[in-house]
Amino acid sequence: MNSRSFLVLTITLMMFPQIAQTLYSPALADIEQVFSIGSQAASQLLSVFFIGFAFGVVVWGRISDCLGRRTAMLAGLAFYILGAMLALFAKSFEALIAAQALAAFGAAVGSVVTQTLLRDRYRGTELAHVYSIAGIALATSPAIGLFTGSSLVQLQGYRGVLICLLVLSLALFAWCLVQLPETRPQTTRPASLWATLRQMLKDLEIWRSAALVAVFNVALFSYYSVGPFLFDDLGMSAESFGYSGVLLALGSALGAWLNRRLLKRGIGSSSLVEIAIGLMFLGAFLMLLLQGSRLFVLPMLLVVLAFGMAIPNILGSALVKYQDRLGTAGALFGFLYYLMIGGAMTAVAWAQELGWTIMICSLVAFLSNGERNKAHAS
Repeated sequence: MNSRSFLVLTITLMMFPQIAQTLYSPALADIEQVFSIGSQAASQLLSVFFIGFAFGVVVWGRISDCLGRRTAMLAGLAFYILGAMLALFAKSFEALIAAQALAAFGAAVGSVVTQTLLRDRYRGTELAHVYSIAGIALATSPAIGLFTGSSLVQLQGYRGVLICLLVLSLALFAWCLVQLPETRPQTTRPASLWATLRQMLKDLEIWRSAALVAVFNVALFSYYSVGPFLFDDLGMSAESFGYSGVLLALGSALGAWLNRRLLKRGIGSSSLVEIAIGLMFLGAFLMLLLQGSRLFVLPMLLVVLAFGMAIPNILGSALVKYQDRLGTAGALFGFLYYLMIGGAMTAVAWAQELGWTIMICSLVAFLSNGERNKAHAS
């Protein structure tokens, strides 16, 4: 498989979990009505997704080291297909939650194994540039998810979203079955899971990187959790919420593009993360000023721009000390930050406060990055 085809497939797989998350977002209001639940309960679907995702990251990362990247990817997609089918036929909200957890467990393969595939093939600056390309592609995921999800909800309700996700996962499974190569080095021996966990739990750099990844994701996905209900309160349609995803995708794409351009000009990853934190803080401040106004969407442009700049640089440098155990280390790293995201998103669903959520995320990012930079300097 040539490099270009490999990159297209892996980036598509990396986009899949984010599309799966954002497709659900426009359906939350419909799910609230169909199952006669409150907005806080409906928003928990995204929280459950991240928690199921966290456990899936560990399992599929470990399997990718023990049995191979290809085997792990196909198995994970199969689990997602099963979860999507169960969700489609769920008769109660509790059954839908359980199916969502199973689907999220399978979807995690698109994150941890795809990152391992990229780390198998690329190193250093080349890996950072690949992540920048992936970042530009990932910037389109919210637009695809929100716009497609809104259209499907208008036509068929939340079940239209579930049918779309089932078809998409079947197509990805078939594509991987035909074309995905095995990239695991033949000399690789599976590292001890518990020894790696102990090493990483003592590694403050890992904790700081995980916290940074988590807060940028929470700042982004809090919009998808709370946004549908804010639009409803302002008398705006689900379709309008879908269109907002296109606007936000432009901001995220701009962030990823700027990141790639600035990397080429020799600006360091740590400096780019600092710029991103500043942008997120500014976005949170403006959003608090515009609470109750339809203009609250505009500050989110700064937040998604910050996400597009920061995430490639954090992920690209997080596991440099774990090259001999990338699958296992990547799984445990993902487990840490997805548990953080899941816990934080549960609080977001309960509070339903978008502006303050992003403000807190920016402050945590500032503190975590400051400690990270001090450690690098010493």
